[in-house]
Amino acid sequence: QVQLVESGGGAVQAGGSLRLSCASSGRTFSSYVMGWFRQAPGKEREFVAGISLSGRNTDYADSVKGRFTISRDNNKNSVYLQMNSLKPEDTAVYYCARARRPSTTLVRRASDFGNWGQGTQVTVSS
Repeated sequence: QVQLVESGGGAVQAGGSLRLSCASSGRTFSSYVMGWFRQAPGKEREFVAGISLSGRNTDYADSVKGRFTISRDNNKNSVYLQMNSLKPEDTAVYYCARARRPSTTLVRRASDFGNWGQGTQVTVSS
């Protein structure tokens, strides 16, 4: 069973930055699309960003485009989310996720992801 462990969350003022990391167990990390999702209190979990197997292709929700950057290091079995110009509305629990099946296709529906981390809290104050 694959385990995903996020780190790097915390509290920051609006306009600040945070970098989230997600470490994956297992030896097939490079065969899966990876993604970041977030869930704010009282809201549904929403897609934030996704990255292809090599890292060459990325996909972002409109709400974070231009402010967040997803990347991966297949040698370290890790995926990252650099978050700049943070806003109070970015406050949420952020989850790392692995696609349900090995594929080259970027996906963004939560149902397309089969493994999830425990989440890390990001709080942005105004």
